[in-house]
Amino acid sequence: MLQAVFVAALGTLIVLGIVTTRANLAAQGLTSGFDFLWKSTSWEMNFTLLPAGPTDPYWWYLVLGLMNTLFMGVIGLAGATVLGLAVGLMRTARNPSVRLMGTIYIELFRNLPVIVQLFFWYTVANSLPPPRQAIEAGGFLLSSRGIYVPGLAVSRGTTALAVLFGVLGVAACLWILFSRRFRALDAAPRRRLMLTAVGVGMAAAALVLFLGLDPTAPWLSLPQPQGLKVQGGFRIQPEFYSLAVTIITYGAAYIGEIVRGGFKAVGRGQTEAARALGLSPWQVFSRVRMPLAFRAMLPILINQYVWLIKATTLGIAVGFSDFFMVIATSINHSGQTIEFIGLLMAGFLLINFSLSSVLNRLNRAIALKGRQTGGAA
Repeated sequence: MLQAVFVAALGTLIVLGIVTTRANLAAQGLTSGFDFLWKSTSWEMNFTLLPAGPTDPYWWYLVLGLMNTLFMGVIGLAGATVLGLAVGLMRTARNPSVRLMGTIYIELFRNLPVIVQLFFWYTVANSLPPPRQAIEAGGFLLSSRGIYVPGLAVSRGTTALAVLFGVLGVAACLWILFSRRFRALDAAPRRRLMLTAVGVGMAAAALVLFLGLDPTAPWLSLPQPQGLKVQGGFRIQPEFYSLAVTIITYGAAYIGEIVRGGFKAVGRGQTEAARALGLSPWQVFSRVRMPLAFRAMLPILINQYVWLIKATTLGIAVGFSDFFMVIATSINHSGQTIEFIGLLMAGFLLINFSLSSVLNRLNRAIALKGRQTGGAA
């Protein structure tokens, strides 16, 4: 009885909230709904993976903002994982100096607020010389307007499509590696199938880039300072790489501790048994310690990855056009606050639920049924 009364009261509050919200919106001349998604935005994004302009509708800007968030998330998670693995291995090394360096890194970057680190890297980026005095090194130019790197003379759409094919090839390779459907295959055929998937993806990416090249222009575009700006090359904006460096360095500090804990969870008996079988140190690491440690650390890594995806919203503090900033700017221009907040929550729920479901499935696929990795003796 009490439960029914509680549910009825909660439903009444929700209905009253909806009615009150609609009345307040009507009083301000605002209409609810999503028809505004097809209206022109009348403003520009400072970073997009695909072409965009002020005449594009809101729904296209939302797609671009979501792509920017995913792009930053992939770069941040990949970089933080690689750097975190290195730091974690340093923390478990036998050399005291190496362990000390790993400890200093973790204690430094883990105990500084992430927003402080973001402002630090953004300040460093803006403190670089202007384009006229840009620092040149091996075809790269470093200036306060960004990092200019040599690039192919292709459009952003062509580059994005090529990257998509490459990612699909790598994703297919990982699916073959961990999927139960291919476990019946021997190691050699499975390896050939994985290499084929990666090769097809990379070949498709190369074909897209080749078809997108202008035959009348040089294939490689090199950055060259010209007056107050830099011509040619590909520009990496300070807002982009400041946020990427922040996510990588901050996330690596936590991932390093997760890696250290994963290796500590591997029992000494397993490594001693591997050495007794005559395995080399690299074979002991790659075939015994690393697989067992990965199984132990993956559940905690999932939580850290989800947190790092949400940390991309800090890009609004330095002007990076991620999904959150597109939503915030759209609210200021359209006044459709409730609808855009709902889209923001739905977007991040979709991203994080997809990421966690894929990694949880991977965790279940590699879990040792009825066995433990064993604690360190």
